[in-house]
Amino acid sequence: MEKTGGLMREDFLSNIITRKKQEVETAKRNIPENTLRREAAEIENRRPFFETLKNKGPHGINIIAEIKRASPSKGPIRPELDPALYAAAYEQGGATAISVLTDATFFMGTLDDLKRARSASGLPVLRKDFIISEYQIYESAVIGADAILLIARCLSKEQLNEFTHICKELKFDTLVEIHSEADLEIATNSGAKLIGINNRNLKTFETDINIAMHLTSLLHSDQVPVAASGISRPEDIEKNLKFGIYNFLIGESIVRATSPKDFLRQLLSCGQI
Repeated sequence: MEKTGGLMREDFLSNIITRKKQEVETAKRNIPENTLRREAAEIENRRPFFETLKNKGPHGINIIAEIKRASPSKGPIRPELDPALYAAAYEQGGATAISVLTDATFFMGTLDDLKRARSASGLPVLRKDFIISEYQIYESAVIGADAILLIARCLSKEQLNEFTHICKELKFDTLVEIHSEADLEIATNSGAKLIGINNRNLKTFETDINIAMHLTSLLHSDQVPVAASGISRPEDIEKNLKFGIYNFLIGESIVRATSPKDFLRQLLSCGQI
């Protein structure tokens, strides 16, 4: 069996969730949950994430550009990345929103990355992490996130429903990630409207960009798809557009680009063809 970053690929999800539970317990000892709850309830002026992605932007597509230093499958991508500089470049390049990976162990991210990225741009910012506790929701609000990623296969039906409810109370947007029809059913039952379709299987790391195109056909009329993983070329975007997908979360290819700003502009030109 092939190893990636010291982990068996098929065990990645269970390993990271186990590690995440330990991290949350440590964080609770440093900052009690009640403290975060109080602070989260006072946060105002969140930037609109869902409303921004609900409709096509001026380029005909929307790109959520990701700040990503590393990944378990590829290892270090750009470990020296400055989140403030990249966030500013993403905004200049025409990105609609920014995603920031805050997981430290597997993606070399930090909570401070999100704070710095949001301060450097006027775009709505998504916290991308493995959210397995309501503690992390309050934490996300306090550090300035405008929305969070909830991964359907990391949560039980009850957890997803509960977390979605908490986010609504906080007037906090969610991007619910799915990879299968079973995930979609759970997401739909939770009331999710913005559906992130991950073309990558988190258990095996296999990527198939046809996943998003297939699952988009099963969405309800009031649900909005966001294709993620494996989108790296103009041709990928053009293919997805034919299936009605106009939102894309793109990380590695933008981060690797010599000029993220120019690369974004190249991708955005696909929506005007």
